[in-house]
Amino acid sequence: MATVRLLSDSEAEAIPAVKAVFDDIRATRKSDFVNNFWRGLANDPVTLKRTWESLKQVMTGETALPPVVQEMIYIAVSTANGCSYCIHSHTAAAKAKGMTEAEHAELLAVIGLAAQTNHLVTAMQLPVDPAFLVES
Repeated sequence: MATVRLLSDSEAEAIPAVKAVFDDIRATRKSDFVNNFWRGLANDPVTLKRTWESLKQVMTGETALPPVVQEMIYIAVSTANGCSYCIHSHTAAAKAKGMTEAEHAELLAVIGLAAQTNHLVTAMQLPVDPAFLVES
């Protein structure tokens, strides 16, 4: 259960700052759907705008990474952080941007392997090899 109210479209329309962000979300994504993440953030219009602008810049601006790769990275980080909502929303986004079932399966294998080896390295407290360090 949410810890904040999820603003309806009519409530969002009544708050100009929220309406502006929701309108931009719809225009940018070319969809009428505004998901619960944004509806929850809409309780604080300043945080809503700041978060949307940041996400829009990183995830929809001119980027070096293909959009599907960005979404796959988002899935991996969300998995590491235990964010079920983000895993679901970004898996849907990755599939919409072309992630195949084979790519999803491989992504899950990489996430699982990275989690395992990260925990082993942390448990052993291994020093970083000098060859991996960036020289200034």
